[in-house]
Amino acid sequence: MKKKKLILATTLSSVLAFSSFAPTTFAHDDLDNSGAEKSERTVFTPEQLEQLGEPLLDGSKNLNFLTEVAAVQTEEIYEGVQNNTADVYAHKGFAYVGTHTANGGNGGVRVFDLKDPENPVEVAAFAHDDVPGTWHEKVIVKSINTPHFNGDLAVVSVQQLDRNADTTGGFLLYDVTDPYNPQKLGYWEVYGQTNGTHELYLTQQGNKAVVLTANPYADYYSHGEEHDFQIVDVSDPTNPETLWQFDPRSLPEVSEEFNGYHWNAPDGKTRPVFAHSVMADQTGKYAYVSMWDLGTILFDISDPENPEYLGRTYFASDQQGSAHSATLAKGGNVLIETREVYVPVRPGYEQSYGYTRIFDISDKSNPELLSEFKTDLVDNVEDGVTFANTVHDPKVRGNTLYLSHYAGGVYAVDIADPSAPVQIGQYTPDQSFVWGVFVDKNYILASDMGQGLKVLMKNNKK
Repeated sequence: MKKKKLILATTLSSVLAFSSFAPTTFAHDDLDNSGAEKSERTVFTPEQLEQLGEPLLDGSKNLNFLTEVAAVQTEEIYEGVQNNTADVYAHKGFAYVGTHTANGGNGGVRVFDLKDPENPVEVAAFAHDDVPGTWHEKVIVKSINTPHFNGDLAVVSVQQLDRNADTTGGFLLYDVTDPYNPQKLGYWEVYGQTNGTHELYLTQQGNKAVVLTANPYADYYSHGEEHDFQIVDVSDPTNPETLWQFDPRSLPEVSEEFNGYHWNAPDGKTRPVFAHSVMADQTGKYAYVSMWDLGTILFDISDPENPEYLGRTYFASDQQGSAHSATLAKGGNVLIETREVYVPVRPGYEQSYGYTRIFDISDKSNPELLSEFKTDLVDNVEDGVTFANTVHDPKVRGNTLYLSHYAGGVYAVDIADPSAPVQIGQYTPDQSFVWGVFVDKNYILASDMGQGLKVLMKNNKK
């Protein structure tokens, strides 16, 4: 397949020329024609942040002393252009904050020094001037040791605002061993007529490093020439190489006539299918791919050139699928699946926004549904088409599940008994639109699309 030529942004004017582009939609299912989008949010200036009301904090058990210790907006790297935040990741005392599409995108990744968590300091930005007209939602940072690289490696998703532009999406690789001075190493490109890589994950297998990529609609737009879930060898970050791609047609329930998106499911419905997100367990042996209405698919990727399909989650006939993201608990024996349903009323389906499902995957060939967890926002169907009321991303630390939930902020859920989850806390900023959450041993980080980085800590003085 012929790749489009990568165009580097070399001047500020070339970057700002793309900032006038107004995307029509950046819903997570871009092909559903709902008109819902996430980029239409107020992006607060630092001055406006000071005028917001106090956040709602509620908690029991080990969360009853949690408090917001910092709230800081990203800096303007282009004069007069305020980017908005997407996901957040932490590594070795630094926060890495991705950016979304507001004001033309091109916001890159922002690095915050959290040496003093009550006073985060933005110390670097990277990936913002590599491919013009793009946005950078997801960043994963890990310490990697291969024959070609030894240090802290960042992988950054690159998505085009216009999939027909003369550029190509994919992911960037940066050396962030010195977080104050990130150094670009390489770039991997996916099929040029897609937006690019939406979410990704970095893991190490022995002396090999691999990136798992979710590239929505690569299959659909390339007519099967490429596929949405791909595994890439980044052992040499300057020369990433594609190892394997998953073709859903290899599953008995998916017809050879599958067009890459519209799936004629066994329940008689035509359901949307595309790779939205992917993650691996701590060993790098198993991958979990969120494939929307095909569920969460489990693979053994111990041989990344020849992965083995193990099983997948299933939905009731009246449930919209929308498998959005996943995480693990209980030593990898429990799978948490979040479903991003933002159109709560569709013919033939239950009336509900997206909620969380919890599975026993001790037998990975047969995930067993243990419970479903719904927040107070899920049944507000009178609110119509909106992302505000659906769950988004899950993270786990110990027996506590943390859910980013847009207008709901961050929910904390006790999953000591995964068959009976219980809400034990909630953090909701004023005018909340929380995208991501990350749990570190010292603090909890949240990224609000309009307000930037939030830092939560235990206040042991109370």
